[in-house]
Amino acid sequence: MTQPSHDGSGGNPANDRSPTALPAFLGVQAGAVRLAVKLQPRVSANEIGAPLGDELKIKVTAPPVDAAANEALLDLLAKTLGCARHRVQLVRGRTSRHKSILLHGFDPGEIQAKLLGTPHES
Repeated sequence: MTQPSHDGSGGNPANDRSPTALPAFLGVQAGAVRLAVKLQPRVSANEIGAPLGDELKIKVTAPPVDAAANEALLDLLAKTLGCARHRVQLVRGRTSRHKSILLHGFDPGEIQAKLLGTPHES
């Protein structure tokens, strides 16, 4: 049973508009943070773009051949997040532009701040 809420949201997390609410492309899963990505390979520069629906658009210069674009994506995320490559794991979408990445050992707010360039409050 949902506890009554005094903030007008009715206790429904989907109605939570507080600054701590995660964007749709981030979620917490199995002790890690899940990142939903729409990857655009073979562009002129590596770039983390804007949210696109429930995914974050990321562009890489590598072609989608022999997992080169996937490796470029994981390397770009590790570099942007300032972490070792083994903390960034592709779990779904090896042959698709729509991918699911697990980020190990991070706070969701920290990831949001680093990927979108927004301030992070601890």
